[in-house]
Amino acid sequence: MDRLPSKTAVERLRARFPKGTRVELIKMDDPYTRLRPGDLGTVDFVDDTGTIFCTWDSGSSLGVVYGEDRVRKL
Repeated sequence: MDRLPSKTAVERLRARFPKGTRVELIKMDDPYTRLRPGDLGTVDFVDDTGTIFCTWDSGSSLGVVYGEDRVRKL
């Protein structure tokens, strides 16, 4: 990731992914996670760096990093 998102971009993410939103993982560049594309989760919150923190159905609580990973809103 080259830089942090603007406050406006973070607010857009928070509006699009409020707590409780169901998501599907599209892409995650973390070689140490067991999460795979297609895994489902529930949004807990979006932090000030734009990371979308989720509770994944698999039991993981790994965040989706802004500009690196991707999820799809269900």
